[in-house]
Amino acid sequence: MNQSTLALVTGGSRGLGKDMALSLAKKGHNVILTYRSQQHEADAVVREIEALGQQAVALPLNLADLSGLDAFVGAVADVLKTRLNATGIDYLVNNAGMGATVPFATLTEELFDEFMNVHYKGVFFLTQKLLPHLNDGGGIVNISSGTTRFAIPGYSVYSSMKGAMEVLTKCWAKELGARGIRCNIVAPGPIETDFNDAAIRNNAQMKGFLSSLSPLNRVGNADDIGGVVAFLCTDDARWINGQRIEVAGGINV
Repeated sequence: MNQSTLALVTGGSRGLGKDMALSLAKKGHNVILTYRSQQHEADAVVREIEALGQQAVALPLNLADLSGLDAFVGAVADVLKTRLNATGIDYLVNNAGMGATVPFATLTEELFDEFMNVHYKGVFFLTQKLLPHLNDGGGIVNISSGTTRFAIPGYSVYSSMKGAMEVLTKCWAKELGARGIRCNIVAPGPIETDFNDAAIRNNAQMKGFLSSLSPLNRVGNADDIGGVVAFLCTDDARWINGQRIEVAGGINV
């Protein structure tokens, strides 16, 4: 086993997370990636990372159920010792998410709680529990959304929780700075992936409208985001801290 730096990417089996994991591997990081249910997709990403010459491990994680966090952190500690020969995690990318377009008037408490766990409470306590395994001098990258800057109908719960993550990121930057751990948050614009039931990919009218809002006249692709996240997990970005970085092609500029 080599002594490369190590990144942990939640939700790294598909979409944006997959490209983040691959982009990190291309930067020379070994990668732990998580998946919620599709192990075969996660295993395929592991093989792609290994083909790039880096180590990779896929672990299950369901942020909707916080009772599993301690077991997950234990699994991470075991993998660090037995499979990756690593002293800790250098970079944590909190990417795992879920999507739904639901009007405020009809949103259920059950769905609200699931969004809360996945997008805020789960991220908060997962990161807290991983702190003993995070190496000093590394970084945390959280994922937000362009919809914290401009309002989209049906996104009241998603956007408000992403807004909370933006404030939390600044708090973490203050509190973890003494350990040299930088904390930033990346806010993608409209991206053509399978997120939210592939709402953009499957709706040509929506895709065309969103493209028209960008000076670059297109929506984003997964590989428009992964490289930015990977850059933040390098020494080249050592002086970027506590920042919200929108990666959205200038939409609604």
